[in-house]
Amino acid sequence: KQWYQRRVAITAGAFSILLLQRSIKMLIPKKNRVSIYEDLFKEGVLVAKKDPFAAKHPDIDVPNLHVMKALTSLKSKGFVREQFAWRHYYWYLTNEGIQYLREFLHLPAEIVPATLKRQTRTEAPRPTRPKGGPEGPRAGAASDRAEYRKAGPPGGGDRKSVVGAGSQQFEFRGGYGRGRGGFSGGAPSGQ
Repeated sequence: KQWYQRRVAITAGAFSILLLQRSIKMLIPKKNRVSIYEDLFKEGVLVAKKDPFAAKHPDIDVPNLHVMKALTSLKSKGFVREQFAWRHYYWYLTNEGIQYLREFLHLPAEIVPATLKRQTRTEAPRPTRPKGGPEGPRAGAASDRAEYRKAGPPGGGDRKSVVGAGSQQFEFRGGYGRGRGGFSGGAPSGQ
């Protein structure tokens, strides 16, 4: 690590303020940067735990700090989109990032990240059910529905006619709901 100091003069009227700024430059070996970029391009997304002291990244054989700083640099250039949740960074390649990594890694246009590839199904297709069969779609489906609606307490009629608006006498019971009671300033019930 190298520390660089830079003097910045801010002038405000007759006064000038001298500030010292420190900037830390991270030097990442090209071998590590290439392996990070290759994995990012291959998958299209990269995940790293927010642990700068981890000896190495779980998927790539480079220090976790190198992964975090390399992708922070790509984020500042607009080549990846960063999402942070539950102490993990998630970086997603943008279209500009794909172009940049193609040029950096010298890859042809035919090679695309895994996030842009269409998934092919390897499992066998499901067997189709017979449409009609000898007895139609399902024997007795309409009669089951009618019996269910008519079933109810003994002596009760059709369920459909018992429920709904206008099926019972409307009754207003005061004191329920928002309008009355509590401390909302209504007159006491004893007066």
